[in-house]
Amino acid sequence: MRDFRDAKLMAKALRQALAARDIDFTHSETLEIVARQFGFDQWNILSAKLEEQEAPAIAIQPPIPIFRIFDVDKAKEFYCGFLGFALDWEHRFGDHFPLYCQVSRSGMILHLSEHSGDASPGARAFVPVTGVRALQSELAAKQYRYMKPGLQEAPWGLEMEVVDPFNNRLTFCERT
Repeated sequence: MRDFRDAKLMAKALRQALAARDIDFTHSETLEIVARQFGFDQWNILSAKLEEQEAPAIAIQPPIPIFRIFDVDKAKEFYCGFLGFALDWEHRFGDHFPLYCQVSRSGMILHLSEHSGDASPGARAFVPVTGVRALQSELAAKQYRYMKPGLQEAPWGLEMEVVDPFNNRLTFCERT
């Protein structure tokens, strides 16, 4: 079904259909007819409505936390080895420059940075999850020597907190 955003195309199609029957209407006249078909008194009113619809919609997406890291190998061991994130990409401005990279798992994205100005160590991210018990069991089975996360009941849900080697914290919470 067409709507008022197709008005110009509809006016053009109407004009062509009428011309095929030797009925001569100007483009302006067909625009006015289409405007009336949509319940507007004149084309200018419909045109203003079209411009209103063409304004870009605001769409806010989930933020991407940036965590400060100090050792690439320890960061990869923790985020990829222990937490099961995939390393999506890495960036350095040149040889012997700090690393900036992206890791992700199940739709969650994190940026890890060795750049001193990108983030402060000791940051925290609250991560809503489904299946926090299964995640805790998965992590416990890995026997990671530096982290043995447990579950804590909070008023808003069941939480599991992990702390990376740089004191950044991820709180995974299955909300009730």
